Amino acid sequence: MAEPKTRPTQQPVSEFIAAQAEPRRREECQTLVDWMSEAAGVPAVMWGSGIVGFGSYLFTPSGGKPTDWPVLAFAPRKSDLTLYVLTNFPGQDELLARLGKHKTGKVCLYLKKLSDADPAVLRQIIQSSLDSMASRRVS
Repeated sequence: MAEPKTRPTQQPVSEFIAAQAEPRRREECQTLVDWMSEAAGVPAVMWGSGIVGFGSYLFTPSGGKPTDWPVLAFAPRKSDLTLYVLTNFPGQDELLARLGKHKTGKVCLYLKKLSDADPAVLRQIIQSSLDSMASRRVS
């Protein structure tokens, strides 16, 4: 079985952010790095070639092999900022209702622009996600 591609790398997060084509996207990425590293108490690390992650925990996908995954993470995609922060924590639905313009997936929160979201609510979502992962955290 092949090793997962999404593993911590030595690529500097600052280089990854600087390589973002749009100035707005670079600013948004830096804001998320600041907020998530402050919440997690650990520095940002590149996971694979496109995910910025904070901390790690042992994740076991259904029927799969356990692998490390970031506790908090985000990825600037072409059309959205993808935040890996939805852990079904208590109060999640209420916070999402107050967040502003967004879409969700199973564990992902999608924002077209960071300014579409209420910053205080988004920071609360980040902290609540982190708190809900405390028992699973490896680092």
